Amino acid sequence: MTTASQDGSKNVLNSDVEVKGTLTFTGELTFDGKLEGDIKSDGTLNLGDNAVVKGTIEAGSMVVRGKITGNLIAKDKIEIKSKTELFGDVRATKLVVEEGVTFVGKSEVNPNKVSPTAAPATGAQPAAPSRILEPAKPALARSMSP
Repeated sequence: MTTASQDGSKNVLNSDVEVKGTLTFTGELTFDGKLEGDIKSDGTLNLGDNAVVKGTIEAGSMVVRGKITGNLIAKDKIEIKSKTELFGDVRATKLVVEEGVTFVGKSEVNPNKVSPTAAPATGAQPAAPSRILEPAKPALARSMSP
């Protein structure tokens, strides 16, 4: 299903809508229904309180409410609103999670698109474990007999 808007207008699918398949759109979409499938867009997605989504969601940015089982990927920002139930991983350059969210998954937030540092070269020795040093004991004085 495609909801296209050349002028960036807002598209709305209310809570009485049920979709199976891939949902694509341009501009902005408010979705408050049930979806079994994926959402793909470069636009802005707003999921309503009644939204139930089982699938991967990819968008430019998104505001998430409702119940989602699947991964969220945004080019810009993901906002997860209070009372949302999210079971899946999240990847975005910015992430906002309100109090009261149920989130079971992993998150990757990387605004500067930094790459992980290189692993040590093979054959390199691991660093020696650190040791706790004890205070030095005073030397015993020996008496010398004449």
